[in-house]
Amino acid sequence: MLSGYALATLNALWNSVAFILMLFGYRAIRRKQRETHRRFMLAAFGASCLFLASYLTRIVLYGDTVFGGQGAIRVVYLVILASHILLAMAVAPLVITTLTFGLRERIESHRKVARFTLPAWAYVSVTGVVVYLMLYQM
Repeated sequence: MLSGYALATLNALWNSVAFILMLFGYRAIRRKQRETHRRFMLAAFGASCLFLASYLTRIVLYGDTVFGGQGAIRVVYLVILASHILLAMAVAPLVITTLTFGLRERIESHRKVARFTLPAWAYVSVTGVVVYLMLYQM
């Protein structure tokens, strides 16, 4: 069985992979490569789902990890963590809605929602890695 640290590292990896796949998907759609965009965004969604499964497994098996920093760095950590958690709760239904519109070829609706979804999803993925680094690498 993986340790709590190993699962946390895996979570950061899945968040990183999701972010990179989102960037490639965004680049593809800017180049009007719809099929490539679709594949990258579905892969990013898959990476995010794997993150969620791994994250929930770590929480169930090992519980929360307490941040050990004090002073200003603790405030920075808590601000990042709070924004990450709040936006993560909004991102999940946004991503599903955006993907549904895209897969059903409701392109105008997809574009409207994706303008909010992509930056929020990217922020959640990146701040997930930042939280990991602050918890385990500082």
